Amino acid sequence: MANTSARTKPATAALPKRVLIVEDDAVLGLSLEQALEDAGVRDVEICASTEAALAALRRERPDAIVLDVHLADRDDGWAIAEIVRTLGPDSPRIVFSTGMPQDIPEDIAEMGCVLAKPYDTDTLVDILREPKRRGLISRLRGKLG
Repeated sequence: MANTSARTKPATAALPKRVLIVEDDAVLGLSLEQALEDAGVRDVEICASTEAALAALRRERPDAIVLDVHLADRDDGWAIAEIVRTLGPDSPRIVFSTGMPQDIPEDIAEMGCVLAKPYDTDTLVDILREPKRRGLISRLRGKLG
């Protein structure tokens, strides 16, 4: 007789292959890196500053960015998200990581998902497994471009 109490998870999208973590807390950055690698992300890079993150973006475009919005070198880490948004409809998925979600301007917060610190790393992995939602502007660019 089959076990009817066992539940199966619904199908989810694959994890991104390359994730950029922009986080100046070394312990948290390494914890996120380990969780993503354990979940199956092939390439994870950690940047502790805005400058390092911009250099990483120039070298290779990630599929997703986990972005701390209050970095040691700048208190407006969302400026990176604004730059990423200019990359067009195939820009990397953004997950904001912050202890102060209320500090993120509303129009910026709409560019991605906001995780309030502290959060469970499984939550981040689950978010990255969800299919990327495309906003109105991205859909229009795709149709017109």
